[in-house]
Amino acid sequence: MDMTFISAIVLAILIFGFLAAGVWVSVTLLAAGMLMMGLFTSAPTGSLIASTLWDSSWGWALTSLPLFVWMGEILFRSNLSANMFKGLSPLVGRLPGGLLHVNILGCGVLAAITGSSAVTCATIGRMTVPELSKRDYPTNMTVGTLAGSGTLGLLIPPSIIMIVYGVTAEQSIGRLFIAGVLPGILLIVLFMGYTSLWSLLNRDRMPKRDKAPDFRAKLEGLRNLLPAVGLIALVIGSIYGGFATPTEAAVIGVIGALILSALSGTLNRANFMQGVMAAVRTSCMISFIIACAACLSIAVAFVDLPRELATWVDGLNLSPYALLFVLAILILILGCFLEGISIIVLTSSVMLPMVQTAGVDLVWFGIFITILIEAAQITPPVGFNLFVMQSVTGENILTVAKATFPFFLLLMALLAMITAFPEIVLWLPKFMN
Repeated sequence: MDMTFISAIVLAILIFGFLAAGVWVSVTLLAAGMLMMGLFTSAPTGSLIASTLWDSSWGWALTSLPLFVWMGEILFRSNLSANMFKGLSPLVGRLPGGLLHVNILGCGVLAAITGSSAVTCATIGRMTVPELSKRDYPTNMTVGTLAGSGTLGLLIPPSIIMIVYGVTAEQSIGRLFIAGVLPGILLIVLFMGYTSLWSLLNRDRMPKRDKAPDFRAKLEGLRNLLPAVGLIALVIGSIYGGFATPTEAAVIGVIGALILSALSGTLNRANFMQGVMAAVRTSCMISFIIACAACLSIAVAFVDLPRELATWVDGLNLSPYALLFVLAILILILGCFLEGISIIVLTSSVMLPMVQTAGVDLVWFGIFITILIEAAQITPPVGFNLFVMQSVTGENILTVAKATFPFFLLLMALLAMITAFPEIVLWLPKFMN
C-alpha cells in the first residue's frame, strides 16, 4: 500500500480519534502533527515544532484579531443593540414581514461591528425575541431570521473567520474584507426577500402591521442608527480607501467603540475589564489553534501529503466546478461536528494546493469557504447558532433547526450565485490601492 495513502488514513484516525475523545482542537492539531512527524519522517520533531509554534504566533496580520474581538466586546456591553431596535423598527415596520426585518438588518449591522456569528445572534436575539413574541410574530420566522442572519457575522467585515483564513492562506486580509461586502449585502437582500414573500403567502399567521410612523419617528430612528453605521463606515472605509491597514482600522474601531460606550454611559471599570479579559480569552484560543495548525501543516508537508493529494485530484481531471462541489460537501460534513476556525486550519494545508492547481482565486475561495462555514453554523448537531437560539427562545433544537432550514437553502443559493458570477466577490477588491 502506498505510504501517502497510509499516512492520510493515520492522520484521519488521529484527528477524529482525539476529537471524539473530547481533546481540545488545538491540542489535537499539535499532537497529530507531532505523531505524524515521529511516525513517517526522520525530521527533528522537537526543534521543528518549537520553531513553528514561535514563528506562527507573532505574525503581524494576527494583531488585528484581538483588536476586532475587543471592539465587539466593548459594544456588546453597551446599549448599541437597544438603540438599533429603536432605530430600525420605524423604518421596516410597514414592510411585508414587519419587525422580522429588524432581526435581519440588526444582525447585518452588528455583524459589521463584532465579526462574530454567535455574538451577533445572541445580542440581537435577546433584544428582539421578547418584542416579537409580545406582538405574536410566528415563532418559526423569529427563530429562522435570527439564526440565519446571525451567520452574517462571518461574512460581513470585519470577520474573525476571514482573518484566520487570510493568515492561513497568506492572503491580504483587507482584500478579503472588501470581497465580503457585496456577498454580505446580497445575502441580506435574499433573507429580506424570502421573509417578505413568506409573510405575503401566510398573511393569516402574521400580526397586524404597526401604524405608519411619522417623519419625526423615522428621523429619530435614523439618529439611533447613526453611531453604529458611522463606526462601520469609519472602519471599512479606512481599509477600502487605502488610509489604513486592517490592523490600523481595528485600532480606529476600538477607539470609536470606547467613545460610543462612554457617550452612552456604559463605559465603567467593570465593563472595561470584562471586555478586555473576554477579548484576551477569545484571542488566545484562536491564536493557539492557528499556531498548532501550523505544526500540523509542517508535519503533512514533510510527509508530502498535500502535494500527493493535489496530484491525485489533478489526475482525476475534475473541472474546477466539480472540485468546488466536492470540497463544499466535505466542509459541510465537517461543519456538522466542528466550528469554523477549526475547519479552516484543519483543511487548509490540503485544500489550498488543490484549488490553486485548479486555478481558483484564493480571495474568492476565502469567501466561498466563509459562506460554507456560515451554513455550518445552522446545521445540526454542532450548529452554534442553533444552540444560541435554543438558549434565547427555549425551543427544542429540532424546532430551531427546522425553522432555520430555509435560510440554509438561501446560503446555498448565494454560493451558487458567486460560483456562477465570481465578479460578485472580486469586483470591489480590484479598486483597492
